[in-house]
Amino acid sequence: MNDSSSSVELAATLATEIDPLPAGSRIPTHRELVRRFEVSATTVSQALALLTQRGLVESRPGAGTFRTATRPAPAVGDTSWQEAALAPTPGIDHGARSFGGAAMLGTLSSPGPEVADLNGGYLHPDLQPIGSLGSALARAARRPAAWDRPPVGGLPELRDWFAADIGGGLGRHDVLVCGAGQGAMGTVLRALGQPGDPVIVETPTYPGTIAAVHATGLRPIPVPIDTHGPVPEYLEEAVARTRARIIVTQPLFQNPTGACTTPQRQRELLRIARSHGAFIVEDDYARHMRHTDTPTLPPPLIADDPDGVVIHIRSLTKVTSPNLRVGGLAARGPVMARLRAAHIIDTMFVPAPLQFTALEVVTAPAWRRNLATLAAALTHRRTVAVDAVREVFGPHALPLRPRGGYHLWLRLPAHLEAGQFAAAALSAGVALTPGTSYSPSGEPSPHLRISYVATPSAADIGDAIRRLRPLLAGELT
Repeated sequence: MNDSSSSVELAATLATEIDPLPAGSRIPTHRELVRRFEVSATTVSQALALLTQRGLVESRPGAGTFRTATRPAPAVGDTSWQEAALAPTPGIDHGARSFGGAAMLGTLSSPGPEVADLNGGYLHPDLQPIGSLGSALARAARRPAAWDRPPVGGLPELRDWFAADIGGGLGRHDVLVCGAGQGAMGTVLRALGQPGDPVIVETPTYPGTIAAVHATGLRPIPVPIDTHGPVPEYLEEAVARTRARIIVTQPLFQNPTGACTTPQRQRELLRIARSHGAFIVEDDYARHMRHTDTPTLPPPLIADDPDGVVIHIRSLTKVTSPNLRVGGLAARGPVMARLRAAHIIDTMFVPAPLQFTALEVVTAPAWRRNLATLAAALTHRRTVAVDAVREVFGPHALPLRPRGGYHLWLRLPAHLEAGQFAAAALSAGVALTPGTSYSPSGEPSPHLRISYVATPSAADIGDAIRRLRPLLAGELT
């Protein structure tokens, strides 16, 4: 049974229990529901979302989920016809588009106040530059132009900033302001590929990349990576065999492994792409998430690319707030016209108040100070997480100790299955991500990803990881 059908059934079961409750009654926690019904955290989140849409429950951040006041029963219709309407038209090959975003939903869902969040990919509010964001938003709102329609490609000043921040001699006309990294990835894939086309992706890789590939009807072709980035011989073989024209990579602090592509490996990637006439989509999501002990970072791939092979994506979301969904999309050559047209169709433009707020944030004197403060906090949290992982899972569980980004990729003992372990961990009050979520092929992976930015403090990270120790004792059921 898939997550979607499970969540519908769970929602129906919970509705019969919740409906008679008085308004204000507290609903069992995510953790309790996972344990009781023996389903995944994603299924529970989807079921509660369905009940929220129906007005039966409401979520109160920091407190839990509660029964709402009784509302008039809505008219009940028959929506079963939609199943046939949403199915592919018989006899027509549309490509293999799908919208399975369960892994992304798991990353975005809040596990509840009683659960330590080692899953989330956005900064806890205590790590966000709240003061700078508030001041920037206030200044942006006072600009008369903030309420006028912005240029389609983005504010010229913000495009200038992205061009300088990315480097490589880029100019304003090489940059589009986009709605953060996920939106940019979808735009790029739709602009470059046709349904059924192959696209090279790293394995493992970010679930958002996998979801975007499937949603555009492209075929993911996994290529393994090591601690230095995509393995060149496997990449070249895959491109030659499939004739893929799109290669997606995260060269810096790769999600989930934390690997960094070395300068030599970067040159190899560029050579392979140029020789086969393929584009490289460079997802540079963690450029500003360096640690205090990070060595000199290699420049982005696009910096050594006068021929327009690389399409570069950079976002401000990870280092500010999940709500500042502003990023830059950079490219050279005729492909920019295609990207601009796809961007217009997808979003028309990024709202001017958001763009002006982003511009105020990155041009304020506090910008560099905020990045330095974040680097120190990330370093401390990583140290605590690494020490706890090695204490609980052993010294060989973590082959790579990243010096940037916000996550660890650890290998489980052979007798444990990652999905079962993640479910048991949630029952123990710890939310983390099983490795299968990062597999383009959906194959099981004996790994876990641990994020260390979503908890309130570094101490919470260490405590949560140590809470997993009893789960290592034997087989999970």
